Amino acid sequence: MTDTNTCEMPDSNPPSEEIVGILTESKTIAVVGLSGNPEKDSHVVAKYLKEKGYRVIPVNPGKKELLGEKSYPDLASVPEKIDIVDIFRTVDAIPGIVDEAVRIGAKTVWMQLGLAHRASAEKARAAGLKVVQGKCIKVEHGRMSGGGGNIGFNLQ
Repeated sequence: MTDTNTCEMPDSNPPSEEIVGILTESKTIAVVGLSGNPEKDSHVVAKYLKEKGYRVIPVNPGKKELLGEKSYPDLASVPEKIDIVDIFRTVDAIPGIVDEAVRIGAKTVWMQLGLAHRASAEKARAAGLKVVQGKCIKVEHGRMSGGGGNIGFNLQ
């Protein structure tokens, strides 16, 4: 029996130059699992991305608004084009989120630090999406821009 909450190791990630390209070309990021708790990593990361000029779209069925933005129950409900689907959910939720990302035509699926799902990554790549696994988008953005992307990041 397979434990659906156990995270796999990423099978592969794009090279650093491609990650920079993803972050440079993207404008709209849907944060799936964005928390209203300012101490949670999803909140810290989404706030950082918003401060850096990205359009952040909260996806959390339990909230009407987060970070001053309307929150949506799922990706299919978002009425605009999404460049990056940034996942802050448990491993067992990843396949469904990736299926939604493919259906809505997102460009990239980003599984946050500590998250990877090989079968979902392969499915997304086969559908033409770029995939990043097990990396924090805030840290990667900080590296790209020469700043301290991990400053203020709650690693607990």
